[in-house]
Amino acid sequence: MKRIAMSAALWMAAASVCAQQTLTKDSLLVKQLEEVEVIATRAQKTTPVAFTNITKQEIQKRNYGQDIPYLLSMTPSVITTSDAGTGIGYTTLRVRGTDASRINITANGIPMNDAESHQVFWVNMGDFASSLKDMQVQRGVGTSTNGAGAFGASINMQTGELQMQPYVRVDASAGSFGTHKETLHIGSGLLHDHWAFDGRLSNIATDGYIDRASVHLNSYYLQGGWYGDGTSVKLITFGGKEKTYHAWNYASREEWQQYGRSYNSCGYMYTDAQGKEHYYQDQTDNYLQTHYQLLVNHEFNGQWNLNAALHYTKGEGYYQEYKRKRTLVEYGLQPFYIGEELQKKSDLVRKKSLDNGFGGGVLALTYKGDLVNATLGGGYNRYDGDHFGRVLWIKNYLDDLDVDKDYYNNNATKDDANVYLRADFALARGLNAYGDVQYRHIAYKIKGEGDNFDWFGRGGMQLHDIDEKFDFLNPKVGLNWQINPQQRLFASFSVANKEPTRDNYTDGKFNVHPKSERLYDWELGYNYANRWLNAGVNLYYMKYKDQLVLTGELNELGQPLATNMPDSYRAGVELMAGVKFGGFAWDANATLSRNRIKDFTETLYENEDNTGDTWEISHGDTHIAFSPSLILNNRLAYSYKGLEASLQSQYVSRQYMSNADEKDHLMDAYFVTNLDLSYTFRMRGVKSITVGATVYNLLNEKYENNGYAGSGFYYDDNDQKVRYNYAGYAAQAPTNFLAHVSLMF
Repeated sequence: MKRIAMSAALWMAAASVCAQQTLTKDSLLVKQLEEVEVIATRAQKTTPVAFTNITKQEIQKRNYGQDIPYLLSMTPSVITTSDAGTGIGYTTLRVRGTDASRINITANGIPMNDAESHQVFWVNMGDFASSLKDMQVQRGVGTSTNGAGAFGASINMQTGELQMQPYVRVDASAGSFGTHKETLHIGSGLLHDHWAFDGRLSNIATDGYIDRASVHLNSYYLQGGWYGDGTSVKLITFGGKEKTYHAWNYASREEWQQYGRSYNSCGYMYTDAQGKEHYYQDQTDNYLQTHYQLLVNHEFNGQWNLNAALHYTKGEGYYQEYKRKRTLVEYGLQPFYIGEELQKKSDLVRKKSLDNGFGGGVLALTYKGDLVNATLGGGYNRYDGDHFGRVLWIKNYLDDLDVDKDYYNNNATKDDANVYLRADFALARGLNAYGDVQYRHIAYKIKGEGDNFDWFGRGGMQLHDIDEKFDFLNPKVGLNWQINPQQRLFASFSVANKEPTRDNYTDGKFNVHPKSERLYDWELGYNYANRWLNAGVNLYYMKYKDQLVLTGELNELGQPLATNMPDSYRAGVELMAGVKFGGFAWDANATLSRNRIKDFTETLYENEDNTGDTWEISHGDTHIAFSPSLILNNRLAYSYKGLEASLQSQYVSRQYMSNADEKDHLMDAYFVTNLDLSYTFRMRGVKSITVGATVYNLLNEKYENNGYAGSGFYYDDNDQKVRYNYAGYAAQAPTNFLAHVSLMF
């Protein structure tokens, strides 16, 4: 794949030289070059939802190697997490406390969320930010979109437009923890008045702050477009290959005291006679993901426009784990003898694999009139994925081991179709009514053997026979009042429905399947903006019915299961302000929220599996896990000619890592500051050169931004139940830096 991408890049470089003789500055073609986009799902200035636009310039000022979640960290109500501690690799984000499986993410209107986990694994999309034109983050239910249900937020990404002029750009970064990034951009410019091509090759790597948490990301992006009179077509392919050492076990505070904050237990094999710990070197996650998108835009006239897209994503990969003292029958293996001693358990290496495809199409027909703007859109997508696992090695195993034999194998398919109609009506001068209704149908199947051994049933691997269908109606209404050019007031009410994830089924009870979740979202907002000042406030109340949360309960096999909670909610206020004067700029936003589960009942177990006694504890109203009550972002910036300087800070209040309101499950509050400096200048033969450095965690804060927590109980000498708690934390890097340079030709 890398050879193909490099060949295409070299071809475009040659083509760009020839293109200089055929360039045109026709204003119509310039307009069309910017319109090969599927933007029907985006909020506009009259849409009554809370949203933030992030421009290409803002992305470039932060894009030195960290993943997209970290580029969005200054957006209202957003917090980020990182397994490796550096913002590269396995990272994710939460918006208003909602986790990644509840955030709808699209690129050019095409769904990016995994069909089963409902998440986007950013590690598979290395340096995708370098190919983006802009992003829009909608908080709350937002507008109707394609793919996974937006159950707290949606992120709409638009890839970069093709350029009229040929160009070459080289970006490079290097710094702490062996982190480095190299990116080559190249574009042909406009060829023969109708064609344009460009591409990107990227390499990102880091050793990570956490022990052995190395990340290696290779990625590419290629696009070509044809532009005619009112019609444009763009073909895009992008992909990434990642190899990431596991760092997802996290560590307890006791382990930190013994081994240090960067301790990582993943891959532990044994400790030798000298006290040295040995780790499995191939305890890695490996995945290759390739995307194809065909985008078509046709403008019938000044009022009617059609956007359409076909897409296909191929994904395949695996991860390997060293497992200590595992029962062999769990892996379809028979006990073996060493001498006269029967070995029922042994250390082994297992490999879990995925092989899947996801494809479909989206369509949107838009009408823009004097009094009415309307969009009729929708899409159909199908997922087909195989899950299977193999044992690669067994300690002291004397017989021949068939490394190609699956100890579990199952297939999942998912059909996801939706249609929506959205309209914006001008009721009076500055006053618009908004209506949006979406119908969504999902058919989800899982067939075959799962990866958990059924100790209490058939004595083999757990059998999956899931065949679920959902039909959702998601209405949205609202009003937007543009009081004057500076002031905007809006209010909206929306309903969203969401199907369970794969884990909700595979880790659920055998004969009781989880129900879908429903969200009722009320939003009220006000914005003021003039040449030097902008300010805004947004009030929200998000009421959940049957939200799936962890209660401590286990399924028949001892796996944690999520339970539908009848009543829970998130309520808050988002405050935004910004000032510009001279070369100075100040931006700040804050979210104050209350996030609660009503009448929460926790289940504790005497043993780690579901054997022994249980203890149910009624807590009443409790905090929703990973939902801080205060998030505060602040950014001070100064620019003068080619000089750019900015100081960014984020405060996140303490948060619970479980829903039980246990003090031992609290993650401490943290305050993190980053400093960025850069200078742009020109030299002969180079359009621009930018050099700079970013210092992350400037004040050397010791903090964690993710973790896990749980509880159990035992009987004391008086036969009384005694609770115990445990927790693990994702430690983040101390002060570290990246130096960066960008050359534009």
